[in-house]
Amino acid sequence: MSSTLATRPSTPPTNRPAARYRILTAAALAVAAVYFLVPVYWLAVSATKDTPGLFGSFGLWFHDPHPLRYLRAVLTYQDGVFVRWFANSLLYAGAGAVIATLLSAAAGYALATFRFPGRGAVLNVVLAGVLVPATALALPLYFLFAAVGLADSYAAVLIPSVVSPFGVYLCRIYADAAVPASLLEAARLDGAGEGRIFGGLVLRLMSPALVTVFLFQFVHIWNNFFLPLVMLNDSTLYPIQLGLTQWLGYADRQPVLYQYTVGGALLSVVPLMVLMGVLQRYWRGGLADGSLKA
Repeated sequence: MSSTLATRPSTPPTNRPAARYRILTAAALAVAAVYFLVPVYWLAVSATKDTPGLFGSFGLWFHDPHPLRYLRAVLTYQDGVFVRWFANSLLYAGAGAVIATLLSAAAGYALATFRFPGRGAVLNVVLAGVLVPATALALPLYFLFAAVGLADSYAAVLIPSVVSPFGVYLCRIYADAAVPASLLEAARLDGAGEGRIFGGLVLRLMSPALVTVFLFQFVHIWNNFFLPLVMLNDSTLYPIQLGLTQWLGYADRQPVLYQYTVGGALLSVVPLMVLMGVLQRYWRGGLADGSLKA
């Protein structure tokens, strides 16, 4: 027999605290996911019920489901007024988010790149705008738009929606980190003007920040309720949120509007889900590329 014993290879000690933290993190994320998804699930289930089933059945399960019939009734009620509200919301949120993103990119890039008197004061005003709640500005904005004859119009909702102090601040921070001064100087030496540099170079480098601003602004405008409530009187100009609230106000006299309101609420979240699904890949990939470059 050999006098030396074969030693077994030592196994590295497992990192039990790290594994425990991963399990706890996964559990917390699962609880948060359930917390946020249960209302959406309830909305999807409730949209398949009629009004008696909405109040007389278990809320988290189906009861004589006819989703296509009920959703078609939502779209055709009052000569399709919900379709008009849906189109208004797309106009307000889509046009407002695009213009707000471009303005935020231009302002943020200018604050990060150019040195001019009062630059710090402008940035402080932008930060103050981030802190001011939008509801505090709704009434002053109404008096202003009423004085110039723009109240109760598309412009009364669109024009305030294209201003995003948070977007300006975010674009300023991102432009300062992602747009190198040497690249801008090289473009200027090659004869490129400032407009061409901004449109062809800076917007490409800032694309992750622009996607973020667009998403935030689109969701903010889409879910905005108080500004249209103050500005608009004509129901044909209403966005979805204001229109559904009007239906809910008449539901005591017309109980079928309870079911229409639930169905309309389900349809109202579809654009947000689609937008997040389409832009998430560009958002996450762009942010990862930016972190590697930094």
